[in-house]
Amino acid sequence: MPETPPLVELDDVTKRYASPTGEDGPPVLRDISLAAAEGEALAVVGPSGSGKSTLLNLIGTLDRPTSGRVRLGGEDLSAMDEEALAEVRARRVGFVFQLHHLLGQCTALENVLVPALAQHAAVPQDVADHGRALLERVGLSDRMDYRPGHLSGGERQRVAVARALVNRPALLLADEPTGSLDREASDALADLLVELNRDEGVTLIVVTHAVRLAERMTRRLELRDGALTPMDTEP
Repeated sequence: MPETPPLVELDDVTKRYASPTGEDGPPVLRDISLAAAEGEALAVVGPSGSGKSTLLNLIGTLDRPTSGRVRLGGEDLSAMDEEALAEVRARRVGFVFQLHHLLGQCTALENVLVPALAQHAAVPQDVADHGRALLERVGLSDRMDYRPGHLSGGERQRVAVARALVNRPALLLADEPTGSLDREASDALADLLVELNRDEGVTLIVVTHAVRLAERMTRRLELRDGALTPMDTEP
């Protein structure tokens, strides 16, 4: 049988940002090549300022590389215009950030369904049912009508995970998802991410400086000085 191609591929990706003088600054990422298989759970570990968020933004089409190519499902994202990239983000990629970014005036369920409103004038019944099922899946069946101000930090982050999955993405990107949580809530969220990766088959890429979270993933890489290397030992 032919080998299944990777879901995510980066080929010799370099990213620079312009300096205050308008010239290209030093590279944040240098000649990064990476392949992540469908259903894989991958952690990228590195200190603050190492370029982890930049890497995730390139994979998630929130930014473009200075050079090199990023592919998702075999499609070259660098060849797409902004409208096509927005469609990729809406349908194929879910994001979880360190800060949950929930809408304070909306209930947990309404927050979960927000991404669906980008695709529909009104949320279809099957999508609403899926949103409820996701909140049940993340252990918040009794919190669906609660607003974020009445939820704990860990509960708010679980709502954010459910929101990221409501459009059934193939890829879930998590940027320091436990960074604002205490140890107990962090461990619970790590458990949830691992279970979702295993049970739902979603490809999971986590960038973090938390070794405890990274150790839960099936593969770990270290980002340092703009380059990726296998993480054989704790950084």
